[in-house]
Amino acid sequence: MPELPEVEVVRAGLEPAVTGATVSAITVFDDRSLRRHAGPAEDFVWRMTGRTILGAVRRGKFLWLPLDARPEATEPAAASAGEALVAHLGMSGQVLLRDRDTDDPLTRIRLELDHPVHGPLRLNFVDQRIFGSMAIDELVPTSDSRPGGYSGAEVDGSPPWPAPLLPSKVAHIARDPLDPAFDDARFLAALARRNTGIKRALLDQSLVSGIGNIYADESLWAARIHFDQPTSRLTRPKAKLLLAEVRLVLGRALAEGGTSFDAQYVNVNGASGYFSHSLNAYGRHGRDCPRCGRPITREAFMNRNSHFCAFCQRVR
Repeated sequence: MPELPEVEVVRAGLEPAVTGATVSAITVFDDRSLRRHAGPAEDFVWRMTGRTILGAVRRGKFLWLPLDARPEATEPAAASAGEALVAHLGMSGQVLLRDRDTDDPLTRIRLELDHPVHGPLRLNFVDQRIFGSMAIDELVPTSDSRPGGYSGAEVDGSPPWPAPLLPSKVAHIARDPLDPAFDDARFLAALARRNTGIKRALLDQSLVSGIGNIYADESLWAARIHFDQPTSRLTRPKAKLLLAEVRLVLGRALAEGGTSFDAQYVNVNGASGYFSHSLNAYGRHGRDCPRCGRPITREAFMNRNSHFCAFCQRVR
Protein backbone atom coordinates (compact mmCIF):
# COMPACT_ATOMS: atom_id res chain seq x y z
CA MET A 1 0.00 0.00 0.00
CA PRO A 2 1.33 3.48 -0.81
CA GLU A 3 2.52 5.25 2.32
CA LEU A 4 3.22 8.91 3.05
CA PRO A 5 6.13 9.44 0.61
CA GLU A 6 4.27 7.84 -2.28
CA VAL A 7 1.08 9.85 -1.66
CA GLU A 8 3.08 13.07 -1.26
CA VAL A 9 4.84 12.44 -4.59
CA VAL A 10 1.39 12.13 -6.20
CA ARG A 11 0.12 15.25 -4.42
CA ALA A 12 3.12 17.32 -5.47
CA GLY A 13 2.70 16.18 -9.06
CA LEU A 14 -0.99 17.02 -9.11
CA GLU A 15 -0.85 20.40 -7.38
CA PRO A 16 0.46 22.61 -10.21
CA ALA A 17 -1.62 20.84 -12.85
CA VAL A 18 -5.02 20.73 -11.13
CA THR A 19 -5.04 23.93 -9.07
CA GLY A 20 -7.40 26.30 -10.85
CA ALA A 21 -8.63 23.63 -13.27
CA THR A 22 -12.34 23.16 -13.94
CA VAL A 23 -13.90 19.71 -14.24
CA SER A 24 -15.63 19.68 -17.61
CA ALA A 25 -16.68 16.03 -17.78
CA ILE A 26 -16.50 12.79 -15.77
CA THR A 27 -16.79 9.14 -16.74
CA VAL A 28 -17.27 6.46 -14.09
CA PHE A 29 -16.25 3.09 -15.51
CA ASP A 30 -16.57 1.11 -12.25
CA ASP A 31 -18.95 2.05 -9.44
CA ARG A 32 -16.85 0.07 -6.95
CA SER A 33 -14.33 2.90 -6.92
CA LEU A 34 -17.08 5.11 -5.47
CA ARG A 35 -17.85 2.85 -2.51
CA ARG A 36 -17.00 5.63 -0.03
CA HIS A 37 -19.08 8.24 -1.86
CA ALA A 38 -22.47 8.95 -0.24
CA GLY A 39 -24.56 8.45 -3.34
CA PRO A 40 -24.68 6.76 -6.74
CA ALA A 41 -22.32 7.45 -9.63
CA GLU A 42 -24.83 9.91 -11.13
CA ASP A 43 -24.64 12.01 -7.96
CA PHE A 44 -20.83 12.01 -8.10
CA VAL A 45 -20.83 13.11 -11.74
CA TRP A 46 -23.46 15.81 -11.15
CA ARG A 47 -21.70 17.27 -8.09
CA MET A 48 -18.22 17.28 -9.70
CA THR A 49 -19.04 18.64 -13.14
CA GLY A 50 -18.32 22.34 -13.44
CA ARG A 51 -16.38 22.56 -10.16
CA THR A 52 -12.99 24.26 -9.93
CA ILE A 53 -10.20 22.56 -7.99
CA LEU A 54 -8.56 24.87 -5.45
CA GLY A 55 -5.49 22.84 -4.54
CA ALA A 56 -4.11 19.44 -3.57
CA VAL A 57 -3.78 18.58 0.13
CA ARG A 58 -2.47 15.53 1.99
CA ARG A 59 -2.59 14.17 5.51
CA GLY A 60 -0.83 10.86 6.00
CA LYS A 61 -1.99 8.52 3.23
CA PHE A 62 -5.09 10.58 2.39
CA LEU A 63 -5.21 13.03 -0.50
CA TRP A 64 -7.93 15.56 -1.22
CA LEU A 65 -8.66 18.26 -3.78
CA PRO A 66 -10.65 21.17 -2.27
CA LEU A 67 -13.47 22.36 -4.54
CA ASP A 68 -15.19 25.67 -5.08
CA ALA A 69 -18.87 26.05 -4.29
CA ARG A 70 -21.35 24.25 -6.54
CA PRO A 71 -22.61 26.52 -9.33
CA GLU A 72 -26.24 25.97 -8.30
CA ALA A 73 -25.56 26.82 -4.63
CA THR A 74 -27.39 30.14 -4.26
CA GLU A 75 -28.24 30.11 -0.55
CA PRO A 76 -25.49 31.63 1.67
CA ALA A 77 -25.21 28.49 3.81
CA ALA A 78 -24.90 26.25 0.77
CA ALA A 79 -22.48 28.56 -0.98
CA SER A 80 -20.12 28.59 2.01
CA ALA A 81 -20.20 24.82 2.58
CA GLY A 82 -16.79 23.41 1.74
CA GLU A 83 -16.34 20.15 -0.14
CA ALA A 84 -13.40 18.19 -1.46
CA LEU A 85 -12.70 15.28 -3.76
CA VAL A 86 -11.05 12.70 -1.50
CA ALA A 87 -8.82 10.03 -3.01
CA HIS A 88 -7.43 7.00 -1.23
CA LEU A 89 -5.05 4.86 -3.27
CA GLY A 90 -5.68 1.63 -1.35
CA MET A 91 -3.33 -1.16 -2.43
CA SER A 92 -2.88 -0.33 -6.10
CA GLY A 93 -4.55 2.99 -6.87
CA GLN A 94 -2.88 5.45 -9.24
CA VAL A 95 -3.78 9.03 -10.15
CA LEU A 96 -2.33 9.74 -13.60
CA LEU A 97 -2.21 13.06 -15.46
CA ARG A 98 -2.64 12.61 -19.22
CA ASP A 99 -3.49 14.53 -22.32
CA ARG A 100 -6.97 14.14 -23.74
CA ASP A 101 -5.86 11.46 -26.21
CA THR A 102 -4.24 9.09 -23.69
CA ASP A 103 -6.12 6.20 -22.12
CA ASP A 104 -4.89 3.87 -19.37
CA PRO A 105 -5.93 0.25 -18.85
CA LEU A 106 -7.92 -0.37 -15.65
CA THR A 107 -9.11 3.24 -15.45
CA ARG A 108 -12.05 3.30 -13.02
CA ILE A 109 -12.84 7.03 -13.01
CA ARG A 110 -11.86 9.69 -15.55
CA LEU A 111 -11.96 13.44 -15.04
CA GLU A 112 -11.62 15.82 -17.98
CA LEU A 113 -10.05 19.09 -16.81
CA ASP A 114 -9.68 22.52 -18.38
CA HIS A 115 -6.80 24.51 -16.93
CA PRO A 116 -6.41 28.25 -17.66
CA VAL A 117 -2.65 27.81 -18.26
CA HIS A 118 -2.05 24.17 -19.12
CA GLY A 119 -5.14 23.74 -21.26
CA PRO A 120 -7.14 20.50 -21.53
CA LEU A 121 -5.97 17.64 -19.28
CA ARG A 122 -7.19 14.21 -18.33
CA LEU A 123 -6.97 12.75 -14.83
CA ASN A 124 -7.31 8.95 -14.73
CA PHE A 125 -7.93 7.10 -11.47
CA VAL A 126 -6.47 3.66 -12.20
CA ASP A 127 -6.84 0.80 -9.73
CA GLN A 128 -6.04 -2.81 -10.48
CA ARG A 129 -7.34 -4.34 -7.25
CA ILE A 130 -10.11 -1.76 -6.64
CA PHE A 131 -9.29 -1.22 -2.96
CA GLY A 132 -8.83 2.52 -3.55
CA SER A 133 -11.63 5.02 -3.97
CA MET A 134 -12.79 8.53 -4.76
CA ALA A 135 -15.55 10.39 -2.95
CA ILE A 136 -16.93 13.89 -2.47
CA ASP A 137 -16.86 14.79 1.22
CA GLU A 138 -17.68 17.84 3.29
CA LEU A 139 -14.86 19.82 4.84
CA VAL A 140 -14.93 20.29 8.62
CA PRO A 141 -12.77 22.48 10.91
CA THR A 142 -9.61 20.98 12.34
CA SER A 143 -9.63 20.37 16.09
CA ASP A 144 -6.52 22.51 16.64
CA SER A 145 -7.36 25.32 14.17
CA ARG A 146 -4.16 24.53 12.26
CA PRO A 147 -4.07 23.74 8.51
CA GLY A 148 -5.77 20.45 7.69
CA GLY A 149 -2.77 19.00 5.87
CA TYR A 150 0.17 19.80 3.65
CA SER A 151 -0.37 21.76 0.43
CA GLY A 152 1.59 24.20 -1.68
CA ALA A 153 -1.37 25.65 -3.57
CA GLU A 154 -3.18 28.96 -3.41
CA VAL A 155 -5.76 30.20 -5.91
CA ASP A 156 -6.50 33.90 -6.41
CA GLY A 157 -9.93 34.82 -5.11
CA SER A 158 -10.34 31.62 -3.07
CA PRO A 159 -9.39 30.65 0.48
CA PRO A 160 -5.67 29.96 0.82
CA TRP A 161 -4.68 26.35 1.15
CA PRO A 162 -3.77 24.75 3.41
CA ALA A 163 -6.83 26.01 5.30
CA PRO A 164 -7.90 24.85 8.82
CA LEU A 165 -10.28 22.37 7.17
CA LEU A 166 -10.17 18.69 6.30
CA PRO A 167 -12.65 16.12 4.96
CA SER A 168 -14.91 14.54 7.57
CA LYS A 169 -13.67 11.11 6.48
CA VAL A 170 -10.12 12.13 7.41
CA ALA A 171 -10.94 13.85 10.72
CA HIS A 172 -10.04 10.76 12.78
CA ILE A 173 -6.58 10.50 11.17
CA ALA A 174 -3.69 11.93 13.19
CA ARG A 175 -1.18 14.34 11.69
CA ASP A 176 1.91 12.86 10.06
CA PRO A 177 5.53 13.50 11.14
CA LEU A 178 6.25 15.73 8.12
CA ASP A 179 3.26 17.97 8.84
CA PRO A 180 4.47 21.41 10.06
CA ALA A 181 1.64 21.31 12.63
CA PHE A 182 2.71 17.92 14.05
CA ASP A 183 3.05 18.19 17.84
CA ASP A 184 6.11 16.21 18.98
CA ALA A 185 5.38 16.54 22.69
CA ARG A 186 1.77 15.43 22.26
CA PHE A 187 2.84 12.42 20.22
CA LEU A 188 5.53 11.36 22.73
CA ALA A 189 3.09 11.68 25.61
CA ALA A 190 0.44 9.62 23.80
CA LEU A 191 3.04 7.00 22.89
CA ALA A 192 4.12 6.70 26.54
CA ARG A 193 0.51 6.02 27.56
CA ARG A 194 0.11 3.16 25.11
CA ASN A 195 0.43 -0.44 26.27
CA THR A 196 1.38 -2.16 23.03
CA GLY A 197 4.32 -3.02 20.80
CA ILE A 198 6.08 -0.09 19.18
CA LYS A 199 5.38 -1.17 15.60
CA ARG A 200 1.68 -1.53 16.33
CA ALA A 201 1.78 2.02 17.66
CA LEU A 202 3.53 3.34 14.54
CA LEU A 203 0.91 1.70 12.33
CA ASP A 204 -1.97 3.20 14.34
CA GLN A 205 -3.16 6.02 12.07
CA SER A 206 -5.06 7.63 14.94
CA LEU A 207 -1.74 8.13 16.77
CA VAL A 208 0.52 9.07 13.86
CA SER A 209 -0.39 8.86 10.19
CA GLY A 210 1.42 8.03 6.97
CA ILE A 211 3.61 5.20 8.29
CA GLY A 212 3.03 1.72 6.90
CA ASN A 213 4.89 -1.56 7.02
CA ILE A 214 7.84 -0.46 4.89
CA TYR A 215 8.74 2.73 6.70
CA ALA A 216 7.98 1.32 10.15
CA ASP A 217 10.55 -1.44 9.56
CA GLU A 218 13.08 1.01 8.14
CA SER A 219 12.66 3.51 11.00
CA LEU A 220 12.87 0.85 13.69
CA TRP A 221 16.02 -0.56 12.10
CA ALA A 222 17.58 2.91 12.01
CA ALA A 223 16.74 3.50 15.69
CA ARG A 224 17.86 -0.05 16.69
CA ILE A 225 14.47 -0.86 18.22
CA HIS A 226 12.80 -4.29 18.03
CA PHE A 227 9.38 -4.16 16.38
CA ASP A 228 7.77 -5.77 19.47
CA GLN A 229 9.45 -3.52 22.02
CA PRO A 230 6.74 -2.50 24.54
CA THR A 231 5.98 1.20 24.32
CA SER A 232 5.80 1.31 28.13
CA ARG A 233 9.49 0.37 28.26
CA LEU A 234 10.62 2.81 25.62
CA THR A 235 12.59 5.63 27.22
CA ARG A 236 11.78 9.18 26.18
CA PRO A 237 15.24 9.70 24.59
CA LYS A 238 14.74 6.51 22.58
CA ALA A 239 11.25 7.59 21.55
CA LYS A 240 12.61 10.97 20.43
CA LEU A 241 15.36 9.20 18.47
CA LEU A 242 12.75 7.00 16.79
CA LEU A 243 10.66 10.03 15.77
CA ALA A 244 13.76 11.66 14.32
CA GLU A 245 14.59 8.50 12.35
CA VAL A 246 11.00 8.30 11.08
CA ARG A 247 11.35 11.80 9.66
CA LEU A 248 14.73 11.02 8.11
CA VAL A 249 13.47 7.81 6.47
CA LEU A 250 10.31 9.49 5.15
CA GLY A 251 12.33 12.43 3.88
CA ARG A 252 14.84 10.23 2.04
CA ALA A 253 12.07 8.15 0.51
CA LEU A 254 10.29 11.29 -0.64
CA ALA A 255 13.49 12.60 -2.24
CA GLU A 256 13.80 9.36 -4.22
CA GLY A 257 10.20 9.37 -5.40
CA GLY A 258 8.93 6.72 -2.99
CA THR A 259 9.25 2.96 -3.00
CA SER A 260 8.21 0.90 -6.03
CA PHE A 261 8.45 -2.89 -5.94
CA ASP A 262 6.20 -3.33 -8.97
CA ALA A 263 4.17 -1.28 -11.42
CA GLN A 264 1.34 -0.70 -8.94
CA TYR A 265 2.90 2.45 -7.48
CA VAL A 266 3.89 5.22 -9.89
CA ASN A 267 3.79 9.01 -9.83
CA VAL A 268 1.31 11.10 -11.83
CA ASN A 269 3.43 10.66 -14.96
CA GLY A 270 3.62 6.87 -14.59
CA ALA A 271 7.25 6.80 -13.33
CA SER A 272 8.42 4.53 -10.50
CA GLY A 273 10.21 5.59 -7.31
CA TYR A 274 13.72 4.42 -6.44
CA PHE A 275 13.83 4.15 -2.64
CA SER A 276 13.61 0.35 -2.86
CA HIS A 277 17.34 0.45 -3.66
CA SER A 278 18.03 2.24 -0.35
CA LEU A 279 16.13 -0.08 2.01
CA ASN A 280 18.13 -1.47 4.93
CA ALA A 281 15.64 -3.94 6.43
CA TYR A 282 12.32 -4.23 4.62
CA GLY A 283 12.33 -7.01 2.02
CA ARG A 284 15.96 -7.93 2.78
CA HIS A 285 15.39 -11.13 4.82
CA GLY A 286 18.32 -13.49 4.51
CA ARG A 287 20.64 -10.72 3.33
CA ASP A 288 23.33 -9.10 5.47
CA CYS A 289 22.40 -6.30 7.83
CA PRO A 290 24.15 -3.19 6.46
CA ARG A 291 25.19 -2.30 10.01
CA CYS A 292 26.49 -5.52 11.60
CA GLY A 293 26.66 -8.02 8.75
CA ARG A 294 24.34 -10.58 10.34
CA PRO A 295 21.28 -11.77 8.36
CA ILE A 296 18.07 -9.76 8.35
CA THR A 297 15.19 -11.75 9.87
CA ARG A 298 11.56 -11.87 8.81
CA GLU A 299 8.72 -12.70 11.21
CA ALA A 300 4.95 -12.76 10.76
CA PHE A 301 3.24 -9.67 12.16
CA MET A 302 -0.40 -8.56 11.93
CA ASN A 303 -1.17 -10.46 8.69
CA ARG A 304 2.07 -9.16 7.18
CA ASN A 305 5.78 -9.42 8.00
CA SER A 306 8.35 -7.54 10.03
CA HIS A 307 11.94 -7.31 8.83
CA PHE A 308 14.66 -6.60 11.39
CA CYS A 309 18.14 -7.46 12.59
CA ALA A 310 17.93 -9.81 15.57
CA PHE A 311 21.36 -8.65 16.77
CA CYS A 312 21.00 -4.88 16.37
CA GLN A 313 17.32 -4.74 17.37
CA ARG A 314 16.71 -6.56 20.62
CA VAL A 315 13.79 -6.27 23.01
CA ARG A 316 15.04 -4.22 25.95
